[in-house]
Amino acid sequence: MTTFVLATNSVHTSAVLCDYLDDRLGEGDAVHAVNSHRGGDDTSAEDIRDGEDALNAVASRLSGVADVETHQFVREQSPAEDVLEYADEVDADEIVIGIRKRNPTSKVVFGSVAQDILLHSNRPMAVVPREQV
Repeated sequence: MTTFVLATNSVHTSAVLCDYLDDRLGEGDAVHAVNSHRGGDDTSAEDIRDGEDALNAVASRLSGVADVETHQFVREQSPAEDVLEYADEVDADEIVIGIRKRNPTSKVVFGSVAQDILLHSNRPMAVVPREQV
């Protein structure tokens, strides 16, 4: 049995991550899909709705193949902190994240949730491109 933690922020990301997992999931595997927002003024009702849609996409796509749980966190933590803490909580075997192609300037100026997860976890990870390069 393998426990995966999927970090998703959109229906598109969910679809790409589910495509990655399609050939990897087996009987008894568990998928924990996580969507996270800081809350307060940094999070709108639209952000919450988009996150719920992203989680529902994972559940509808993978629930026939694996045990799927979805979790939306809206608290005063960064999404990377939420994903990493949750991965520790469920003792994840692998964290699965999506990345998008970005130029070097935007990486430095705006940071990256995926980069924070990569730099602060010692768990195995799959980094899946969200767009065809």
